[in-house]
Amino acid sequence: MISIEPWDSPDAVALRQAQRDELNARYDSSDHEAGPAPTAESVAVFLVARDEDGKPTGCGGLRLLGPGEAEIKRMYVAPGARGSGLATELLRALEEQARGHGVARLLLETGIRQPEAIRFYEREGYQPIPAFGAYREDPLARCYARGITAVTPFGPARKCG
Repeated sequence: MISIEPWDSPDAVALRQAQRDELNARYDSSDHEAGPAPTAESVAVFLVARDEDGKPTGCGGLRLLGPGEAEIKRMYVAPGARGSGLATELLRALEEQARGHGVARLLLETGIRQPEAIRFYEREGYQPIPAFGAYREDPLARCYARGITAVTPFGPARKCG
């Protein structure tokens, strides 16, 4: 089950800390935030996934960047839930939330020491792009984007022509 939760709910905080701990170990550093860290004010929606017993197993959020664009932030699946398809479910749920916010293009950043994430995003249709925003100065960053169909008040947006 995937649901919207407050950024600062105990389970959301615990999942983000678990992600942080994993990244700290992979990069042998606790300083790997290029630019402003996401906050409750800057993240439009935050999702938490739970298993059948209600245990939190994954999360992800959206930070709106400007008209029609958002960045996926803090996408994470706990090690015990990896390989179950949860990452894809979370990603699709984030894309659906993005559509509801009028987003037509999603961006994200992952790192060179996260080959599993790189393979996952590429498999899911995200294309490599030049580093954007604060990531331009980060040699460890790998950035991706994918166009999605935004939802308008009259249904899905369609290309004319």
